[in-house]
Amino acid sequence: MSKESNLILEKLEGVKERFEEVQKLIAEPEIITDMKRYIQLNKEYKNLEPIIDAYKKYKNVLSNIKSSREMLEKEKDVEMREMAKLELEELNEKLPEMEENIKLLLIPGDPEDDKNAVVEIRAGTGGDEASIFAGDLYRMYTKFCETKRWKIEIGRISEGTAGGFKEIVFSVSGEGVYGILKYESGVHRVQRVPQTETQGRVHTSAATVAVLPEAEEFDVEIKPDDIRKDTYCSSGPGGQSVNTTYSAIRLTHIPTGIVVTCQDQKSQLKNLDQAMSELRTRLYNLEYQKYLDDISSKRKTMVSSGDRSAKIRTYNYPQGRMTDHRIHLTMYNLEAILNGDIEGIITKLQVAENAERLKESGLD
Repeated sequence: MSKESNLILEKLEGVKERFEEVQKLIAEPEIITDMKRYIQLNKEYKNLEPIIDAYKKYKNVLSNIKSSREMLEKEKDVEMREMAKLELEELNEKLPEMEENIKLLLIPGDPEDDKNAVVEIRAGTGGDEASIFAGDLYRMYTKFCETKRWKIEIGRISEGTAGGFKEIVFSVSGEGVYGILKYESGVHRVQRVPQTETQGRVHTSAATVAVLPEAEEFDVEIKPDDIRKDTYCSSGPGGQSVNTTYSAIRLTHIPTGIVVTCQDQKSQLKNLDQAMSELRTRLYNLEYQKYLDDISSKRKTMVSSGDRSAKIRTYNYPQGRMTDHRIHLTMYNLEAILNGDIEGIITKLQVAENAERLKESGLD
């Protein structure tokens, strides 16, 4: 057995031990009554299952390789030796790909990847054009979420004077949302001729996107005494019932000074639920930001960087070009991208990050 195979088996044995430990813990009465711990362990169990499945298949292949080699050494029958030789060749071809897949499975994932996400898009430099571009980005994400069959709920909107948004905050729920959308955090820049430009000159504007993992109820404990709740009449579009009833909610978390508002729903209770969800997310992200800062300091090409002020992407209309500056990726299908076709970009970002994480793990 090669040195690499031994290293992989050693790591897999460690995962197997933890898997069996989690399996026992989940069945213990004191764990079942501790809902937060029970949910965490179930999530860990689910995440370890694919690794255990790969471990069983890998051990089986290594065992078959050993058997085939022994047969070649001891078997006198020519036909049996030929069969063993063919099987050994086939298994040796399969092994490298299997080992690469296991290496990726063994990389510790971001613990937040399975969570839903809260996305904030804010117009940056560029005045009205920046607001219009923020609207374009929102449309791009809604189209992308439709292809993934994810659900979007708007929490807060501030519309631009010439269209688009000065700010829009929305939550996205579905399978593995944060692990995919986290790559969108940062400054997005657009180069194009604004609708208001009479001379046909290309202007550069920007919008900032922040993607946060949505905190679950068990992630953050908020004391009722720490919250000040204000109600007020909603503003903006939504019809008479929205604008004339005290359905909008403003929550202030007194210890941190964090303020969240929600006015999208006609019901005050629904707005309160949504505002509480956003407040939990913001409090949770105070701690999560420390984790992001730590890993981004270790990875020079950290693609889901904690630095949300970093310029990550440029959309150039005259050339029909999109450039992702983190991995020096340039594509000339701008129209398709702005219509939600961003899966290919995210896949390449994931590959780049996995390469860095492999280096960290010592398995590359």
